[in-house]
Amino acid sequence: MEPDSKPKEKMRTGYTTGTSATAGAKAGVLAILNQEKIGLIDVTLPKKSRLQIKITRCEFDGQSAHCTVIKDGGDDPDVTHGAEIHTEVLLTSNVGKIEIDGGEGVGRVTKPGLGLEVGSAAINPTPKKMITENIVEVAQDLLKKNGVKVMISVPKGKDLAPKTDNPRLGILGGISILGTSGIVVPYSTASFAASIRQSIDVTIAMGNDTVVLTTGGRSEDYARSIITLPDHCFVQMGDFSGYTIQQCAKKAIKKAYVAGFIGKLTKMGMGVKQTHVKGSKVDMEFLSEIAQRCGASNDIVQEIKKANTARHVFEIVSSKNIKGYFDLVCSEVYNQLRKHSEEKFDINVIMFDFDGNTIGMFPR
Repeated sequence: MEPDSKPKEKMRTGYTTGTSATAGAKAGVLAILNQEKIGLIDVTLPKKSRLQIKITRCEFDGQSAHCTVIKDGGDDPDVTHGAEIHTEVLLTSNVGKIEIDGGEGVGRVTKPGLGLEVGSAAINPTPKKMITENIVEVAQDLLKKNGVKVMISVPKGKDLAPKTDNPRLGILGGISILGTSGIVVPYSTASFAASIRQSIDVTIAMGNDTVVLTTGGRSEDYARSIITLPDHCFVQMGDFSGYTIQQCAKKAIKKAYVAGFIGKLTKMGMGVKQTHVKGSKVDMEFLSEIAQRCGASNDIVQEIKKANTARHVFEIVSSKNIKGYFDLVCSEVYNQLRKHSEEKFDINVIMFDFDGNTIGMFPR
């Protein structure tokens, strides 16, 4: 079914578990420094904008602090909406070092393929970076004499975890501390579809007939580093690949670059038009067949079949050096998207690794 053509009224954004933990950590450090309770805190987000977060509880002494933030998902409430994110801050003797770990209700990684060390707390790199940067912002003098240890816990995390993908991914005992932008943009099909149509309309109105379609902010940044086109040619299609390609065909686009990472591209290659994480799973059977077509040994094919995530497959393929694998995934994406495009325009599919290197392309 085509998304509604009229966008709904503007929806309220929220903030991630990562931003909640960052707010608690920054407030905790300031409470120790100033020896006073913090009720509101300004957090610097990854793109350097700022967000004010309410601290619902703040206790401290000369060496430690404990702050609580209620996670607010805005108008896109997921299972963590309303959860209490607790952050304990402790001064240590590791001068200049900021350590970040997870306590009760924060999951532990038990399987590879997540970009996190097996055995570590499920705290993603962006929240860790946010916490570190926000502490450094207010505590440069403190860090000349002390280290800071940050412990994040979510008392109801263990109960919330089964409602997420964590158990399937091998993250056990709690939720993940997530977020790439720090804010939660409401997941509204109608408004997202409207913004895609508007973006394509702007490209055409500006006299261009080429678009670069990406699955999100990170893939867009990487695409900009290799494709030189004006800003208005870059369109974030999110999970709506099939819909976006149909709109390009309808609006007489002549060429589309489609750029992303292995997970979303695999779903597109499988023929999934709407790739939201909850709506579909990456099929390891599909990915193992591609390895077979590349001449991989039966052992490797079986290893891919049992892989945990698409990223895990990327790690296996890279370490075993399976030639042509990522190009072949891109060719499957190309074949699927050509159907949606009614073959009305040229399509180039590009796959990035997680550092922004181009690892797959079709056509070459």
